[in-house]
Amino acid sequence: QLQLVESGGGLVQPGGSLRLSCAASGFTLANYNIGWFRQAPGKEREGVLCIRSSGSSTYYLDSVKGRFTISRDNAKNTMYLQMNSLEPEDTGTYFCAARYSFCSGDMSQYNFWGQGTQVTVSS
Repeated sequence: QLQLVESGGGLVQPGGSLRLSCAASGFTLANYNIGWFRQAPGKEREGVLCIRSSGSSTYYLDSVKGRFTISRDNAKNTMYLQMNSLEPEDTGTYFCAARYSFCSGDMSQYNFWGQGTQVTVSS
């Protein structure tokens, strides 16, 4: 069974950091393009960034450039989203999703989704 499981969310003060994890089972994560999306309360889900199977990444939100980075641990079949200098606007549920052919910021293009992990940035 193909599965993605996110973890690492929580409550953090503005300016703080969190590292989200996306663990894959049933398939080799390194062979897929993995996107991170987020959904703020009352808003549509939006693409944040994506890491290709090649290891390169694409950002879909200018607001996270320089603050969020993505990495992959192939041995653990897990991807990480390091979020630094968090802002209240980063609050939302964060999802990872897998897509085989290429990266996309369009959520409808992804085949497999995790259940999401909540990130709350507040003082």
